[in-house]
Amino acid sequence: MNSLAQPHKWERFFWPVLTAGVFLAVWQFSVVWSHTKVFPSPHDVEKGLISLARKNVLWFDIVDSLRRVAIGYSAAAILGIPLGLILGWYPAANQVVNPAMQILRPISPIAWIPLSIIFFGVGDNAAIFLIFLGSFFPIVVACIDGVSNVPSMFRRAGRNFGLSPAQLLLKVVFPAALPRIIIGLRISLGIAWLVVVAAEMIAVDSGLGYLVIDSRNSGKHYDLVVAAMLMIGVIGLILDLGFRWLERIRSVRWGFRHES
Repeated sequence: MNSLAQPHKWERFFWPVLTAGVFLAVWQFSVVWSHTKVFPSPHDVEKGLISLARKNVLWFDIVDSLRRVAIGYSAAAILGIPLGLILGWYPAANQVVNPAMQILRPISPIAWIPLSIIFFGVGDNAAIFLIFLGSFFPIVVACIDGVSNVPSMFRRAGRNFGLSPAQLLLKVVFPAALPRIIIGLRISLGIAWLVVVAAEMIAVDSGLGYLVIDSRNSGKHYDLVVAAMLMIGVIGLILDLGFRWLERIRSVRWGFRHES
């Protein structure tokens, strides 16, 4: 039964390649059929990517965007995971903090752009702050949810083996909550990648987001605009695939089997 549900190895490559081919064909046909002089064809975008790569502009923008995401996202994970574990472990503390967190959590990081510029000025720090905000709350909520949903029998078993509360949290509860935490980390990384693109359109002068808006403003180079958009999507896909690979690690997979 399970073997029927799993796709064959060749299907994992064939269908995505076929979908990409159909997408490019429809894109090319739409440009030719509409006789548009504004929206670029796939070939125009390819030439734009090659020109950016030859000038080293594309690589510097990619590195700048990834660097900002790495700093903001890492800071959110370093602070958010311990805080979420503590709040999930101590429900009374969660009840105190939860109202303030539920007020701040729905506020879009984009709404913080004016304040981030006031606090940090125009530059990397403002963008990193926005990435941190976008990543922090999903991580905290995922950790709280993961700890709160660990079966009580796991905790009782740990206590029966004489584990201290700290050992029980680190050696039993955290591994059991890890699948939900990884899902939260994966979601927050996607948010971080969205936020950095928006922040770079306003708060900095480099990165893929800046490349989009600069290409639009400097002569309406829509081939470069679409090229930057495609790179944003491709890198986002690679980051997501990295977390999917992490979910397949044996020490984590047992938790997903338990969740299912």
